[in-house]
Parts: sequence; C-alpha cells; structure tokens
Amino acid sequence: MVRISAFLIAACMVLIAALLGAVVYARFGFTGAESALAGLGALTALAVYYAVAARRHDRLESSNQLAKLARGAGDLATQLGEFGRRLNAIEAKVESAVERAAAISQPLTEEIERLSEAVKALSGSVAAHEAALAEQANKREPQVEDLPGIVSVERLANAPAVARLQFASSAFRPAPTNGKSAPLARSDRDAVGRAVRKAVATDEIELHLQPVVTLPQRKLRYYEALARLKTDSGELVAAGEFLSEAEATAVMPRIDYLAAARSVQIVRRLLLQKREVGLFCNLSAATLADPGFSRFLELMDANRAIAAALVFEFPQSAVRAMGAVEHASLAALAERGFRFSMDNLTDLRVNARELNERGFRFVKLPAPLLFNRLGAVAADIRPADFSESLGRFGIDLIADRIEHENTVIDLLDYDVRFGQGLLFSPPRPLRAGALEGADARADGQNADGQNATNGAEATSAAGFAPLARVGMGHS
Repeated sequence: MVRISAFLIAACMVLIAALLGAVVYARFGFTGAESALAGLGALTALAVYYAVAARRHDRLESSNQLAKLARGAGDLATQLGEFGRRLNAIEAKVESAVERAAAISQPLTEEIERLSEAVKALSGSVAAHEAALAEQANKREPQVEDLPGIVSVERLANAPAVARLQFASSAFRPAPTNGKSAPLARSDRDAVGRAVRKAVATDEIELHLQPVVTLPQRKLRYYEALARLKTDSGELVAAGEFLSEAEATAVMPRIDYLAAARSVQIVRRLLLQKREVGLFCNLSAATLADPGFSRFLELMDANRAIAAALVFEFPQSAVRAMGAVEHASLAALAERGFRFSMDNLTDLRVNARELNERGFRFVKLPAPLLFNRLGAVAADIRPADFSESLGRFGIDLIADRIEHENTVIDLLDYDVRFGQGLLFSPPRPLRAGALEGADARADGQNADGQNATNGAEATSAAGFAPLARVGMGHS
C-alpha cells in the first residue's frame, strides 16, 4: 500500500513538473531547454518537499510509538512492583504459619505419645479384666460356655425335615433343673429371699435365652436374656418373682451386674461366630440410681466393641419414673454406644421423639395390647399407626407374648417387623454338648428328607417346625 502511494505521488510530481515546463514554453516563450530546466527544477523542489514532509511524519510517528512504549514500560514496572510486594507478604505469611504449626504440633505430638502409652496400659488392663471375667464364668456358668454351638442351629434351616424334628425334640429340651421349673408360688417369699441371697453370695445366676425373630420370615435377629435364680430345692425363680425381694434388699444392682457380665460373654461368643444377632439384657432402674453404678460403667467401657449388639431393656413404668440420676446414667451408657429398649407397656402413650433422644431404639409391647379391639387401652394414636409413628424416630416395634399363628397374621396389618413369644420358642437354657454333631445328624438324613416334608408340616402345631426354622431366635 505504501509503495502504491509513493508511486502515485512521484507520478503526480512528474506530471506537475511537465505541465509547468509546457506552460513556460507556451506562454512565456522559453526555449525547449529552458522549459526542461524549469520543469526539472520544479520536480526537484517537489521531491525535496516530499522527503522533508515524510521524514517529519516518520519522526512524529516514532515519537508517538516511543511514548506508548514508555507508558507500557511504566505500567509493567508498577505491576512488577505490586507483584513483588504481594509475594513478599505471602512469604511472610507462610513463614508465620509454619512457625505456628510447628509450635502447635509439638505439644500435640507429645500428647499423642502419652496417649499411646496410656492406651497400651489400658489394653493390658482390659485384657486382664476379660480374662478374670472368663475365668469367673467358667467356674459359675457352664451353660454360657456352651454358646458357640448356637451356630449349628441356624444351619439346620436347610437340613431335611426329619433331621430338624429329631434335633428339635432332643437337643432343645430344657436342661435338667433337679426339680420343678415352674415359678414359685407367691406365698413362698422365704424361699425367694433365700434364692436371692444365695445368688448374691455365690454369684450364681442363670440366663435363659428367648428368640426375637423377623416377621413374617421368622428369621433370628435378637435374643432376650432372662435372669433365673435357683432355690435350695432346685426350683427356678423368674425375674417377676424375685424382683421385688431383690429391690427391697438393695441387691438388684448386683444381680443386674452379674446378668450384664453373662450377657457380654454371650454377645462376644456370637460375634466370634460372625453372627449378626443382638441381645436384650434387662436392667432395673435401681441399678441406674445405685451409687456403685461406676463399676457397671467400667464393665461397659471394657466392652465398647460390642455396644451395637447389646441392648439394655427397661419397663415402661421404670422409664416414666426415672429422675435426673437415672437419666444421667442412661446418658453415660448412650455415650459409650449402647442402645435401649422399653418393654412391659401398659398403654400406647409413648413420646417417640423423647425416647429417641435418650437412646431408645426399640419398644416391646404385648400383641393383645396392640390389637386393642375393645378400645380399653389408653392411646394417643390409632394402634394400626403405632409402629409407623415409632419408625419416624428410628424406633423398631417388637410384639411379644405371641402364642398363636393367627396372632402373627394379624400383626402383619400393623406393620410389626419383629415378634417374640412361645410360638417361636420359650426361654431355654443351653446344655453342654447339646448342639454337637447336629450337622452330622442332619446330613445323615438327606436321603429321607423329601419323604418327611409333609410330616414336618403336620408337626408345626406342636412347636417343632417353627423352632427348626428360627433356631434359637429372639421372641
């Protein structure tokens, strides 16, 4: 573009010089040589003017470019200075943060070292404590030591019908008790008192297990550990018989401690067999208010690992009567990961939100109370909606005292997920060696299994078939 403009300008200057020479020649009578000289002088003058003007323009353009470059360099220098200032500030902050982190981490490192030493010492103490408990249980509760055999019961679910019936009729017979196993008459308070004193003096207490199963599948999910005491004549005393006597003589906390220690052993053995089965352990409100409750907490501290599988159960009347001391004890157990259940309901007026905040995750009530067909039970909600209202706050409803198949069918309309009762299994002790060889007997009946199916179904009314299906499930 510049070359074209220069060519045009040069052509114009030549044209102007030629016209000037022609005018001089034609008008003023100059000769041809004189006219050519005049045109050449005009062309020279024009060329010099153009050169001077172009050089001036270039100089002005160069000055403008230099001024822009100077302004750009100044801006760049300013930005570099600001960047350097910010970089210095960041370096100062990093150095300060490193110094503070070093100052903070030093005491933390020392504290972690001290904690690791304390944990080592604590683990040694816990191991010694567990060994002592195991040794004590070996001497006083031989039935509990046979609990590993429970695993064989679940495997019977896939065994042939004949094997299930034979096993149910033999291995699960209650252990001999050297006398009647029915509860004592209410009038025999002296025998009950002696049984309570004997249990406290000798640390002898039996736990009978009753299953809690899922509905309608009847799959084992929990056990409930029920305390039993023995009289001098070998009669079994249920908790309902000795509870008032134990509370009156202020030995209930000791009995609860023994039951909790046995329950811990049961849960540990279940976990060793990798069974996802929990255990309900009944506690008295007197234990929560006992000045020696710290010993109970020490036992639970040493067994936090099984907190998810051990549930402490309290009657509805005891939960409603709890004061500040009992609530503090409950909070201490909840902080250690243990959950709670409320049973023996007499009405359906339950504050599910408050129970959830206190750590309750289960509510047990008698199945007839839930039906409430005569409308005689106090309730703030329709019985059919009771399970759903509890479920909104993470509480599962368990229907107990189930004795008939019709009850199970009716419970399905009430959205009850768990059941417990004599229909599934009564509370039973476990005898030494009762479960050994059960799988071998089951395998030996494989050839006859199909032929005995109808007979097994016919026997369900007697309670064997349900027991074979759920094993020692929780009810």
